[in-house]
Amino acid sequence: KESLFDGLPEEIDVWMSHGDQISSVSEDFVSVAQTGTCPIAAIRHRELPVFGIQFHPEVTHTPLGGKLLQNFVIGVCGCEATWRLGDFADATIARVRELVGDRRVIRGLRGGDASRVVAALLYKASGSQLSCNLVDNGLLRQNEQQLVIDEFSNHFKADLHVVHAEDRFLGALAGIEEPQEKRRRIGHAFIECFKEEATKIADAHFLAQGTL
Repeated sequence: KESLFDGLPEEIDVWMSHGDQISSVSEDFVSVAQTGTCPIAAIRHRELPVFGIQFHPEVTHTPLGGKLLQNFVIGVCGCEATWRLGDFADATIARVRELVGDRRVIRGLRGGDASRVVAALLYKASGSQLSCNLVDNGLLRQNEQQLVIDEFSNHFKADLHVVHAEDRFLGALAGIEEPQEKRRRIGHAFIECFKEEATKIADAHFLAQGTL
């Protein structure tokens, strides 16, 4: 049995959310998994520890995907399971604290989990030195603005700036139907709003970027 699939049953459910397929591989590779409509769902190099998969092992729709990823990381790559999420948070906070020192950080903030986690880590690292900008573009999820205010003004006590730019964004989108043009206009308006608000924050040295 292939090491990538060790401990897994002969047939598993997987999530394949796209229509592209591989129809053939070179002689260096061999197919090791198939679906009813996809003849090459996973491949293995004949000599090297190199694998390729067509499906998504990381999503909940692939119930045994975690075991497959474990087989790759530990079984194929030879890594040890010593990493812990708490270690990452502590190390990240310490690294940011060392980098920032006593200087001010600006962070764009929204109500999504990734955005809020980054801001929370920054707050734990820099405290009152963190200034967050929430740009309300009129397209936020229901109660998203209040969620951010409650969490980062009332709970974390961060320096939160809320930009009410609903009319600006909706005006820029009026009459536009093409999705890519909508994205471009939203992105441009956001940068302009964020820049205008950021100039009001004195002594800012860092712009915190990133989600995951």
